[in-house]
Amino acid sequence: MQDRELLRDYVTSGSEAAFADLVDRYVDFVYSTARRQVGNAQLAEEVAQVVFSLLARKAVGLVDLPSLAGWLYRATCFTAAKTLRTERRRRHHEQEAATMNQDNATDDEIWERLSPMLDDALKQLEEQDRLAVFLRFFQKKPMREVGETLGVSEAAAKMRVSRAVERLREFFSKRGVAVGASGLATVLSANAVQSAPIALSATISASAAIGSAALHQAGTVGLTKALAMTTIQKTLIAATVVAAVGTGVHQARRVSQLTGEIQSLKQRQAPLIDQSQQLRRQRDDTTRQLATMQQANEQLRRDTAELGKLRGEAARFRADAQELAQLKAAGLQKGIDPSEFALTSWLDRAKQLKRLPEKMPDKMIPELQLLSEDDWLQMCKVPLRHLGKDVNLDDNSSARLVFSHVRMKAKEKFANMLSKALRGYSDANSGQLPADMLQLLPYFESGVDETTLRRYEILRTGKMEDVPNEGVIMAEKTPVDSQYDTRLLLGKNWSRIDNNLEAYSGENPTPRESKPLEK
Repeated sequence: MQDRELLRDYVTSGSEAAFADLVDRYVDFVYSTARRQVGNAQLAEEVAQVVFSLLARKAVGLVDLPSLAGWLYRATCFTAAKTLRTERRRRHHEQEAATMNQDNATDDEIWERLSPMLDDALKQLEEQDRLAVFLRFFQKKPMREVGETLGVSEAAAKMRVSRAVERLREFFSKRGVAVGASGLATVLSANAVQSAPIALSATISASAAIGSAALHQAGTVGLTKALAMTTIQKTLIAATVVAAVGTGVHQARRVSQLTGEIQSLKQRQAPLIDQSQQLRRQRDDTTRQLATMQQANEQLRRDTAELGKLRGEAARFRADAQELAQLKAAGLQKGIDPSEFALTSWLDRAKQLKRLPEKMPDKMIPELQLLSEDDWLQMCKVPLRHLGKDVNLDDNSSARLVFSHVRMKAKEKFANMLSKALRGYSDANSGQLPADMLQLLPYFESGVDETTLRRYEILRTGKMEDVPNEGVIMAEKTPVDSQYDTRLLLGKNWSRIDNNLEAYSGENPTPRESKPLEK
């Protein structure tokens, strides 16, 4: 029978035979553990009696354990330590090499060296690994039964036992006892459990038999006291048990009353458990609905943003269409093909824009060389439309304003190139930022020279990863037209035409909207 079955028989029916079987099954194990720790046969017997008395007293709470080996081991270690503190005796181990078989002299020598450290080594193991060692080497269970007790397969049980033996081997190796895993397993199998004195099992079982019927009704306290008695005190056990019967009957009635109350509480708890489960399901449903609504809201937000972009594009298309219609009408009035007239008009405006650097060389910047023909054609509409269709580029103020738009377009193109060069430098230098603008020159594809880079300054050095998301890394030193231009600012993933550097300098920056850089 399994440990739990014997223990349940003892708890429910007070079976002496069941408790005696448990004693016979584990007395060698408990006695060997106690003797290793106290180093004295007589003290080991006393420890064994106390441990089994604790088992009788706490049997009700142990009926669900698959094996008692782990609990008995911890109880034995605790009791042995307490006994040593009480008796003030030092641990010692007797030399048994002379009584051993000559053929096993090597294994006995190893056992003699590792025996004093075995319990410390076992305490270092995890609970399941320690139980596997107990079942395999102390109780000599086959691997199949070890696996069944641990609730795993036979192969998993073998792996657990091998892992535990290896950890024990490492423990002893660090303390000067060199032994292989297979040799350690052999030594444990041969020496881990020593036979207890023949009279010890009979004494414990007899004590359980004397007090079993009365102590089962009176609770386990009586049996605990009986088993813990010394040899002289055990002769008076019968009289003590009779005196405890009356108290035991009262306690049994109290236990029965409490059991009824517990059953009543369980019955009242069942509807609450069902209600709790229902509320939990409702909570989960609500959480899923909220997540769905959040996803729908996020999609709606993206759709709204996209709609705003589309409206802006539509407005630009309408303005372009209106302007094109006006140009075509003007072409019809002059007897010229409308499309040809519109194209000629845009080209004329582009030529006017491209002549601005010649008219205002002091407002020229080297970034203008980055502008393509398509850029000039696009800009010939936007700045002029902003100022009005009758804008006169011969007027100095109008020309300066339009030229500022041209420079802004050129600086925006340069910002994307500068960002790519910055990332290239950082990747090639372990995430470091440059200390000088000219260090970035090799990382530009084309069209950028030292003159362009010298118009900018580095505001932050160190690691790229340490720069805040809104922190400024580089900035244009001075705009060429302070009345109309603003500075180009560059961060890790954004650029902006702005003069307000203070908004980017704090721990929690709040800059105006910045333009994300192209990847």
